[in-house]
Amino acid sequence: MVNHKRVYRLYREEGLAVRRRRRKRACAAQRVPTPMPSGRNQRWSMDFMADTLADGRRLRVLTLVDDFTRECLATEVDTSLPGARVALVLDRIAESRPLPETIVVDNGPEFAGRALDAWAYRRGVRLHFIESGKPSQNAFVESFNGKFRDECLNEHWFTTLPAARAIIEAWRLDYNGVRPHSSLGYLTPQQYAQQTYRRIPVRLS
Repeated sequence: MVNHKRVYRLYREEGLAVRRRRRKRACAAQRVPTPMPSGRNQRWSMDFMADTLADGRRLRVLTLVDDFTRECLATEVDTSLPGARVALVLDRIAESRPLPETIVVDNGPEFAGRALDAWAYRRGVRLHFIESGKPSQNAFVESFNGKFRDECLNEHWFTTLPAARAIIEAWRLDYNGVRPHSSLGYLTPQQYAQQTYRRIPVRLS
């Protein structure tokens, strides 16, 4: 006979315990609405996307967008992308363009961890954390991610990691330089950035 007493006794003898879900680490930074950027390199947005390779390995993509020009500045692809790797990607981009005043991120462990926090302090960049469960507060990169998912990730079967990197980078270049955006007056992000470059000052890092 099986009853609750026997189940409980066996449960105790085996030393079983209910696994408690750990709450995500939330950043203590103050959450306030941010104004719309008025120029390029004033505010960027970051997020992560996920997919799988043909062999079943998990694939992660760091997406980084300039909120003013809509340019996709990076699509870093790997099976793991910790906070230190995110900082390296940002340093690489800083070699060719000024860093922004603010980067909008969610409360994921890669963004809320010590590695990126130390990088932001060292570089003088403010990390703006959105409220948990409210991706609409990071609307620019979320909009980009939707297009990226529909037009690239869902359209390809990635056989290897190098193949995934090549396909995704080709799509990023097409997105920036070929694909017109109605919100930019049907210019591409690169055309819009070039048009506003001379008349809008940028912050030097």
